[in-house]
Amino acid sequence: MGNDNADLEDRHNLPTPEPESPSLSRSRKPYSFSTLCATVESPNSDHKDQHGSSSVPIYQTATFKGVGGEYDYSRSGNPTRTHLEHHLAKISSANHAFVVSSGMAALDVITRILKPGQEVIAGDDLYGGTNRLLTYIRTHMGVVVHHVDTTNASSVLPHLTPGKTAMVLLESPTNPLLKIVDIAAISSMVKEKCPDAVIVVDNTMMSPYLQRPLEHGADVVYDSATKYLSGHHDLMAGVITCNRDDLAKQMAFTINAVGNALTPFDSFLLLRGTKTLAIRMDRQQSSAMIVAQMLQRLGFVVHYPGLPGHPGKEIHERIADGYGAVLSFETGDKELSERIVGATRLWGISVSFGAVNSLISMPCVMSHASIDPATRAARGLPEDLIRLCVGIEDPNDLLDDLRHALLNAGAITMAANDFVRIPTAVNKAVEKLALGELPVETTRRREDQEWFVSAPGKVILFGEHAVVHGVTAVAASVDLRCYGLTSPRHDNKVSVHFTNIEDYRHEWDLDALPWDAVSPVPPGDDHPENLDQRLLQAIHERALPPAHKMPPKAHAAAVAFLYLYMTMTHGGERPSFTFTARSTLPVGAGLGSSAAFSACVATALLLLHQRIELPSLPPRSRAPSFSSPGHVHISHQGRRAIPPAIADEINRWAFVSEKVLHGNPSGVDNAIVVFGGALAYTKPGFGRKSGMEKIHGFKSLRFLLTDSRIGRDTKALVARVAQRKLEEPHVVNSMFEAIQSIADEARRALDDPELPRQELLNALSALIEENHSYLASLGVSHDTLELIRLKCSSAPYNLSTKLTGAGGGGCAVTLVPDEFPASDLAALARELAAADFDPYFTAVGGSGLGILSPYDHGGTARAGALLTPPETPAAGPVKTPLRDAFAAVGNEELGKWAEERGRWLFV
Repeated sequence: MGNDNADLEDRHNLPTPEPESPSLSRSRKPYSFSTLCATVESPNSDHKDQHGSSSVPIYQTATFKGVGGEYDYSRSGNPTRTHLEHHLAKISSANHAFVVSSGMAALDVITRILKPGQEVIAGDDLYGGTNRLLTYIRTHMGVVVHHVDTTNASSVLPHLTPGKTAMVLLESPTNPLLKIVDIAAISSMVKEKCPDAVIVVDNTMMSPYLQRPLEHGADVVYDSATKYLSGHHDLMAGVITCNRDDLAKQMAFTINAVGNALTPFDSFLLLRGTKTLAIRMDRQQSSAMIVAQMLQRLGFVVHYPGLPGHPGKEIHERIADGYGAVLSFETGDKELSERIVGATRLWGISVSFGAVNSLISMPCVMSHASIDPATRAARGLPEDLIRLCVGIEDPNDLLDDLRHALLNAGAITMAANDFVRIPTAVNKAVEKLALGELPVETTRRREDQEWFVSAPGKVILFGEHAVVHGVTAVAASVDLRCYGLTSPRHDNKVSVHFTNIEDYRHEWDLDALPWDAVSPVPPGDDHPENLDQRLLQAIHERALPPAHKMPPKAHAAAVAFLYLYMTMTHGGERPSFTFTARSTLPVGAGLGSSAAFSACVATALLLLHQRIELPSLPPRSRAPSFSSPGHVHISHQGRRAIPPAIADEINRWAFVSEKVLHGNPSGVDNAIVVFGGALAYTKPGFGRKSGMEKIHGFKSLRFLLTDSRIGRDTKALVARVAQRKLEEPHVVNSMFEAIQSIADEARRALDDPELPRQELLNALSALIEENHSYLASLGVSHDTLELIRLKCSSAPYNLSTKLTGAGGGGCAVTLVPDEFPASDLAALARELAAADFDPYFTAVGGSGLGILSPYDHGGTARAGALLTPPETPAAGPVKTPLRDAFAAVGNEELGKWAEERGRWLFV
């Protein structure tokens, strides 16, 4: 590996004693690095300790007495720090060394060399803090920063501008992808074209023991001494080394001026830590190699320069003396990675590295979280990446703990007395395709397929409105559905038709959309917590007519559609199609029509962008439970055809759409419409167990839903109750507690499989009446809803009725007992319709999201194979048989017509 520079090594050799006998007189070899680390000598005789201490004393003083002495104030200089700086210069092949309060403080001192208008070239795989500081100086100091792939030395050339390029910032290996940078080649290239440019190297990953960049052309090197140089994570420090006197003078001035030099006590600790640097790193990197080899044998993508085939391995071996003790690996699944990290015991979860203790982390959610997801994606940083920082523990213990974590997380399993990797869903699909188990048709472009999807509405049965204040809400799916259909077109345009929103239509030329404002979310990654405001603004201003020129609901729906379409777009492929939405749900009635729309949009776009894959189905003879096409309810023994992982992905994107539509939704509506059935939701921050929990024993119930057709301002209702809570806290809080008790009772009743059906219905009826009385007392009902209640609860019907939602939709729900006469129900519906209300009969608690199966089930082709879709003909218009019929069928027949199209796959 790398050869030491003889001149620099001689310059820092320790004095060796003269032989006591002439017979032993001969030239001595220079001390090895480990000896240099362990041996601390004073830089000059003036610094000899008067008592002959074998350890450098701590001069724990702020000031020094006298005039004209070497030291006067510890900010400017301290004997303990001087010893440390001399020692670090010696082991780093440097003339000058400075120690400051942290690694980032070291970089801050270095970047203060820069002036406004100058340019910096930096790598594209950098520590998150480095990226943050570079962003700051670009934003506030007028310094231009170019991020390039420094693993390709020639990528630096286009950005080298004599007189402007002031600094080139490198890391090798990079953190956390362990990419290798040819420091020597880049240094030579830069010096030839821009001789005044300063080449700076972050050497933290290697330390001076394994790599000394000053020997390969770097001007300034810095380390976070918090890591390997200290080795115990009991202090924070940064080290700067250089050989140029002019740069040393500038940096010494900055350190003295800003006062970030290392304290005497931390200098003492760091000096002590460096003595064991060599022996610690020998153990750490030997164990790291064993760990990397194990992970590679299991089939993970492992990033470690010591492994055969690692890109840049040859370069690394030329400039370094070892491979280091940091490695990273990919699992292919972010959630799997999170489970692995959480399952370790010996590996501590921490953002740092370099300690005697082994550490594990996920850079994208920890050390590199400050880099926005779009930038991480653009730089090829996988969200599922796990970084391992190997310590000095027994390697067998480390391997055992890691294997147990992989096993517990479901990443590996035991087979034939050995551990083998469990492929992720993507890997399984690739394997099956390679083995011929999946039809080759699955690889074709999806925009040639008409995709038909649907999602149910939702009803909040108990706890509505009070859910805002921490009360548990019980919600269930409603078997009135929104339907979405994508129809292919190949004219570089995308269009929408929102049938139930004033029959709104709009068409966009794909090239005219504001793609410059998009930060795409790569496949497999989660959308960031916050919406991309830049993209939203661009859609509002450049892709749609002004809001006042469009129906408000159509404008909101179009924004949500475009936001998801553009954010999902990846690889330069932009599907061209028409999306048509129709609904048997009343829009704006508080029954989750927007959530159902969001789920349909999310599902259709995920399919078109090929971000999700449908599983193939077994032949009919092997799947008697699918013997007849039609609706499959959750209540039917819990059968699922759409895998949970796909449902989770759809739900995440449906929630993004809900955010676009509503700003800050709870997530209840989209969860219900995707997963179906029923769940209990409690808002975080109110002292109760928060989150969403499935009600597994929920029985399908018959309900009459009545749309009052009176639009209401939900936000105003919420604000009014909040104001009343401030004015009458005891009164309002007592009502919230009562509603919480109702929700708890209802949840227990619905989740009790042994509760007789009639007893369940009687209990729910009583709870419905009680719940509504409290909501009316809170002031969220209104006269129209009360009229509906009066009609339903009066003789001869005597049915329990309450408002649903926050009251904003003006919808009432009426529980219909199993034995209730159909004639009476029809008569009630006529009365409600005569009063200008819209009644809907429906079941509550059925299936969630549905996708019309594209597979053959009739035996004409191999079972489970994709049907040949309506392909684009060689000439003439695109055939869209589903779309034509979809547009023609009446709204009352829509649900039945959709079920008869073929076999639906449901969550």
